[in-house]
This record gives sequence, C-alpha cells and structure tokens, in this order.
Amino acid sequence: MNPQAAAALGAGIAAGLAALGASIGNGNVISKTVEGIARQPEAKATLQSTMFIGVALVEALPLLSWVVGLLLMFTVK
Repeated sequence: MNPQAAAALGAGIAAGLAALGASIGNGNVISKTVEGIARQPEAKATLQSTMFIGVALVEALPLLSWVVGLLLMFTVK
C-alpha cells in the first residue's frame, strides 16, 4: 500500500471514530443536563451554561482529529 493511500485511510478512520466519540459524549452531556433541569428547574441557567462549556470541549476532539487527518493527507508523499 502506498503511503498516500495509508494516510487517507488513517485520516478517514480517525475522523470517523472522533465523530462517533463526540456524538456519544454530546448525547451523554445533553441527556444529563435535561435530567438535571427536570429535577431542579430553578437551576436551568447554571446547568445550561455548564452544558455549553462541556459540549464545546467534547467538540474539540473531532476538530483536532480532522486537522491532523488533513495534515497527514497533505504532508505524506
């Protein structure tokens, strides 16, 4: 297998697994936030702001994986 094909395959696998992990993580974060709001509606503002920070941190992984994949694809010759 030539190095370019291996880099493209690795980039695709990395991006796919990162997206899968982020979707599971976002689902857990949002699910627990909704559960917390249902239990304590008066804490909605605090829970939502914490949720948005958590979602942003979870979304950082696929973005970094995508950048590394692009670097792999365009630097391997």
